[in-house]
Amino acid sequence: MKKIICKVEYNTETATLVKKNTFGVFGDANGYEETLYVTDGGKYFLYVNGGAESKYPEKNIKRMSADKAEEWRKAN
Repeated sequence: MKKIICKVEYNTETATLVKKNTFGVFGDANGYEETLYVTDGGKYFLYVNGGAESKYPEKNIKRMSADKAEEWRKAN
């Protein structure tokens, strides 16, 4: 997935995967995934995707500061 936020491109195909968390099982309407990536330029983002009844019913990319990304990585 690719998304432009504030003139910066965030692309799951070209960024480096840092950590992935899966909650639930495949096909679970409440299940979801959160995947932390970092771009070549050092920008962090979270790719989220989930079932229809999850907190992420649609695929999305959310940018994160390096500090927030580190907090997320340690907490998950």
